[in-house]
Amino acid sequence: MTTQLGLPQPEHSPVQPEAPNAWKAFNGARASGPLARVLALEDFEPLARARLPRAIFGYVAGAAETGTSFRDNRQAFAEWGFVPRVLRNVARRSQRTTLFGKEYATPFGIAPMGIAALSAYEGDLVLARSAAHAGIPFILSGTSLTPVEKVMREAPDSWFQAYLPGDSARIDALLDRIERAGVGTLVVTVDIPVAGNRENNIRAGFSTPLRPSLRLAWDGLTRPRWLIGTLARTLLNGMPHFENSFAERGAPIIARNVDRDFSERDHFDWTHIARIRRRWRGNLVIKGVLSPEDAAIARDTGSDAVIASNHGGRQLDGAVCALRVLPEIVRAAGPMPVMLDGGVRRGSDVLKAIALGARLVFVGRPFNFAAAVARDAGVAHAIALLRDEVDRNLAMLGVSTPADIDRGHLLDLSRSRTSSFGTPWA
Repeated sequence: MTTQLGLPQPEHSPVQPEAPNAWKAFNGARASGPLARVLALEDFEPLARARLPRAIFGYVAGAAETGTSFRDNRQAFAEWGFVPRVLRNVARRSQRTTLFGKEYATPFGIAPMGIAALSAYEGDLVLARSAAHAGIPFILSGTSLTPVEKVMREAPDSWFQAYLPGDSARIDALLDRIERAGVGTLVVTVDIPVAGNRENNIRAGFSTPLRPSLRLAWDGLTRPRWLIGTLARTLLNGMPHFENSFAERGAPIIARNVDRDFSERDHFDWTHIARIRRRWRGNLVIKGVLSPEDAAIARDTGSDAVIASNHGGRQLDGAVCALRVLPEIVRAAGPMPVMLDGGVRRGSDVLKAIALGARLVFVGRPFNFAAAVARDAGVAHAIALLRDEVDRNLAMLGVSTPADIDRGHLLDLSRSRTSSFGTPWA
């Protein structure tokens, strides 16, 4: 089976990922064909920009208002430097990470991304089965266009992310539905009581509901691979709907009343989380935490983990980067695991977050772009690139596993612009 670019599709049955070879960089890229040019996650973005209509690309790539939080998500990682140890015998390296009693191949996963099926044909399934094949976690978005039941059949270990209203009856019905589907980990996103100010969406021509326009039509005509390979194939199965907002099927993406699927979230509060905890028997993760006090409340309410996140800079512009508050959140969380998303683009970013206390990190936009460029083969390549970077960095840091990394391997560069190794030490 091949992609539209003539690239081989990976098999979908779970296998042990190929052991990284840290010397391959001297022998050329691991991929052939068009993906041979993709040497890092950020290389997917310009390729996706050329492939996707401006409205779809703008929705994925954009952030709220002036993009202050979006940019700081990257800057925060640059303000930490590594202090490697040498001569440590790192020949027996392993990235394996255990969370909720399950072992994952590497300490990163695929973040939830809405309407991924407009970036790539069956985009949610592409991401889910690629993650399953690689042995990493995948979170299905509540604003996805693929029914959760279909995703769970192809990737039974997928997590499910929900945007919930302050309506207990609707919450209970959705919990019943995802439990029947076999979901074991529920991720409740709590940083979107109202929609962020996405000026970039308007400028790019994207709206909810999605409104057909001459501009959108022209973008499709000038991008025939997307028009035929994604939109036309999708429409052959009928108009896409928001499938997982509630227990019942949501509105079509072009319906005028689609806003009803996103209403009443400003009524949602900690009493609903406590009620969910009493009812939900699986793992409960709270996503969108930036305050140590909220992390403590999540712990005391019975949550199993939190994800520190500013929603990729897509909600409150100016919200602090998750990496900057991660140590305080970890302290407040106590024994409860803390994860992180936002700005992760390199294996070095993964390991910096782990050194500051994260158990696992999630990556969003680059995997969406990878799916848009080459579907399964693109996502598999993206996972391999990041996994190989983590492996090389483990070796060069002088450690054999992510669990061996701590703050002693970091220096706070924002506090140390001299050669002193004194008080700025992490």
